[in-house]
Amino acid sequence: MVELTAAHWVYLIGIVAILATMLARKNIIVPAVFFTMLVGIVYTGSLPAGLAAIFNATLVAAKELFNIFLIIALVTGMLGALQALGSDKRMVAPFRPVMRNGHLSFWTIAVATYIISLFFWPTPAVPLIGAVLVPVAVRSGLRPLAAGFAIAVAGQGMALSSDFVIRVAPGLSATAASADADTIANRALVLSLITGAVALAIGYALEFRRMRRPDPALLAAWEGKLDQVDEFTTVDSPSTGRVEALDEMSRAARERESEAVSPDSDTFDTPPGVSPLVSKGFAIAVPLAYLALIGYLVWTLSAGADSGVSGGDAAALVGGIAAMTIFFAAFAESRATFLERSAEHVVDGLVFAFKAMGVVLPIAGFFFIGNGDFSGTILGVEPNAEGVAEGPSLLFDAVLSAQTYIPENGYVSAIGILAIGIIAGLDGSGFSGLPLTGSLAGSLGPVVGVSPETLAAVGQMGNIWSGGGTFVAWSSLIAVAGFARVNVLELARMCFLPVMAGLIVSTLLAVAIFG
Repeated sequence: MVELTAAHWVYLIGIVAILATMLARKNIIVPAVFFTMLVGIVYTGSLPAGLAAIFNATLVAAKELFNIFLIIALVTGMLGALQALGSDKRMVAPFRPVMRNGHLSFWTIAVATYIISLFFWPTPAVPLIGAVLVPVAVRSGLRPLAAGFAIAVAGQGMALSSDFVIRVAPGLSATAASADADTIANRALVLSLITGAVALAIGYALEFRRMRRPDPALLAAWEGKLDQVDEFTTVDSPSTGRVEALDEMSRAARERESEAVSPDSDTFDTPPGVSPLVSKGFAIAVPLAYLALIGYLVWTLSAGADSGVSGGDAAALVGGIAAMTIFFAAFAESRATFLERSAEHVVDGLVFAFKAMGVVLPIAGFFFIGNGDFSGTILGVEPNAEGVAEGPSLLFDAVLSAQTYIPENGYVSAIGILAIGIIAGLDGSGFSGLPLTGSLAGSLGPVVGVSPETLAAVGQMGNIWSGGGTFVAWSSLIAVAGFARVNVLELARMCFLPVMAGLIVSTLLAVAIFG
């Protein structure tokens, strides 16, 4: 049994304090920074080391999360370049017949995200959906927060938790549990669909009365063209009267947006100095480029998992296409200002990414202290002979010490492994807790009369739905919030109850169905 030290207990108290602050709907950056310092002081016995831990933790988080920030910046810059050509509205126009209202948009986004994420993981799916479908959904009357919820649940939750195509997660779980990987993958697929169906149904029911009438001004506000962004991201229900904010907007601003793209026609106004042919060309070329990317990913995946392109590599390709689009669009806009406009779009994207998501870095830093891979660097541990700074695994040790308190009952054990998986995912990494939940499943399964494959699939659900990015704000949920242009903590709160309900239902059904 792992012996918990004072640093472990301070870290656990910090987690409780942060979660309580989140539930109170307050910003958690202060408790995160405070407990980062406190853990550093208690572990090292040095006040300077505790103060340095604040900086080191934020720096480590920045290194680990910068790929997410960069792709948000590049795709945001690409959207700005397309807006300058008037191509953004033309690009999303074909989706309007399908996404006619907020209700259809909600389910269209969920289905599209799930299909893409199932084959390539959510990393490349999020910018694709964010760039193409979210603007249409917002214009159709779906709140940006609800669009982010649908993307997170379908991608980071349903698709990633089963990992049915690429099968990295089932492989990790099976190795630790000494169980059959195919069986775990099949059961995880069923559990992910149950969890996702419950979560999406609850989220849709909560959002049903908040759907608004389709209006171009909604998209204009979301894009920041009108001074009403907060009204659209905080609207509670039609009965509050906030929806009537549309009627209070500047009539001239609404008319300008309506003239740019009529809701009932395909007539578009091209910005001055831009050829309509160029505007149409980019509106067609950009979606085709990403469709070609999807085709390439399918082709490489069909050649075998080892040679297939997925995850971070696929995201890099998405970012590369976005960067080249920025340059070509800026050149098409004006050859004379090509270099300056290209730089402006890139800088605007970076500013947006850090302005929207930068507050997450100190918070993520606190949770990285609980991960043995990063804690040594954060706490200033001297590197060993191999040059590795081995630090304490505060979160892993705490979870490991709790396993002896799980009663020998099938349902209770399954819920216990689910809880351990959720807690292990609090570091924001979707797969880091799979060896732990897998090993627990292998050891507890025969004792409680539940197959190790079932318990391993349950633990996989808890770990990935948590750390993979549905209600942990310092995970890849950052990217979802960035492209939906909503507060990441608000998105995490919206996901929490529906996802937890889905996880509990799927866990109970797993024991009842599979045993």
